[in-house]
Formats: sequence, structure tokens, C-alpha cells
Amino acid sequence: MATLSLKVSEIFLSLQGESSRVGLPTVFVRLTGCPLRCVWCDTAYAFSGGETMALPEIVDEVARHGVHHVCVTGGEPLAQAACLPLLSVLADAGHAVSLETSGALDIGKVDARVARVVDLKAPGSGECDRNRWQNLALLTAKDELKFVLKDRADYDWARQLVRDRQLADLCPLLFSPVEGELPASTLADWVIADRLPVRFQLQLHKILWGKVRGR
Repeated sequence: MATLSLKVSEIFLSLQGESSRVGLPTVFVRLTGCPLRCVWCDTAYAFSGGETMALPEIVDEVARHGVHHVCVTGGEPLAQAACLPLLSVLADAGHAVSLETSGALDIGKVDARVARVVDLKAPGSGECDRNRWQNLALLTAKDELKFVLKDRADYDWARQLVRDRQLADLCPLLFSPVEGELPASTLADWVIADRLPVRFQLQLHKILWGKVRGR
């Protein structure tokens, strides 16, 4: 493990802004690189650059912040092969670990102790054809499916998936609007009108601090 390394965009302490863990103090490990180019991406700075860090260095930096929850994100963290042992080492260290992944890559080898937040790409992202549908069969009740929706067409697409594939039986579902594209209240009204079994969410960190890196 000591010989493994990853390209890291940033490591920082904040509050979890999304998912069922929203509001919890969390250390974020943002890995560099992503094979997708969603039109609404808000972390394009993580596509390149960053610092090469050995696994022990990353684990030590996480431990320095002194909190239980750790979120490994990107970019697309699974684009780096050493992400898998990183997840396991963080879990071995006693952390509650979550992984934020686009769902375009195989999640089957992720350590079973890790909660996987899988972002299914709607048509408005420009990357819908990259969804790896085989991942749905791998989800458990502690995982979550996330839908970031740009417009009514995206919402209708997601609603149909929820109903046709009975996704709420697999794991919790998260619906959120693309900032600046779909008014939050509009999406909330649609969810209420359709009685969808989903959690509506906004990005808490942006509400608190705006578009500031490291928060």
C-alpha cells in the first residue's frame, strides 16, 4: 500500500452538502481526473493538475482533521485504479467512508463498507449514454442514486426510470436541480405533484459559502 499513489486535487474539511449525510462534518478527498464532460459540471478544475500523494500521506492528512466521515469524490475518483485501495484503507482506519461516482464506471469492486453515491447522468448533462446500467444491480440499501436535473425533459426521464425500474426499492434516491438552469422551487413542485419517493436536495455548501473551493 505504501507504494501506491494518487493524483489529488484537494483535501479539505467541510460539511457534507448532499446525500443523506448532509450537514455532517466531513473530510473531502477530491481526486484529479474525469472521463466525462457534463455540461453543468461545477468541479472542472479537478479535470487536471493536482498533487501526487502516496496512500499513507492521504490517510495521514485525513486523520489530521479529526472527524469520522470521509467522502472520496472527484472528478471521477474511480478513474484512478488506486482509488479502490484508498477506500479500503480509510475504512480500515475506522472512518465512515462514502464515494461520489458518476456511475459511468464499474462500482462492483468498491469495498462493501463504503457507501456509494452514484450519479446517473440525465440527457441534459450531455453524458447520458455513458451510464453503466449494470451498476443498478449492484446497489444496496446503504448506497444512494443521485439525479442532477437541468429541465423538465431531464425530470421526466428520471421520473420514468424511478417508476419503470422501481429504483426506490434499491436504495434512497436524490433529486437536485442544476444551479442557474432549473429553479429549485420548480423541481420541488414537480416532486410533490408526482408524489415521487425521492429526497429533494440542494447543495448546502453553496447555500452557506457560495462557489468557494475547499468549502
